[in-house]
Amino acid sequence: MATNLEIQPQLLEEAVEIGGHRSKRAAVEAALIEYVNRHKQQSILKLFGEIEFDPDFDYKKARRQPCGS
Repeated sequence: MATNLEIQPQLLEEAVEIGGHRSKRAAVEAALIEYVNRHKQQSILKLFGEIEFDPDFDYKKARRQPCGS
């Protein structure tokens, strides 16, 4: 999908250089991926204190069991 954006040239060039990207497009795509992932992580952080924690749960045992058991 073609999108026309007006981005500060100096900011875009700095992003390309710092990120070691081959193109402006690659720098913008990397920035968008990072932006989306960060917001997803922040939504997960909102769950802290909402999920009950069981200190006796043996996660290692749960990993050894086949799915559906």
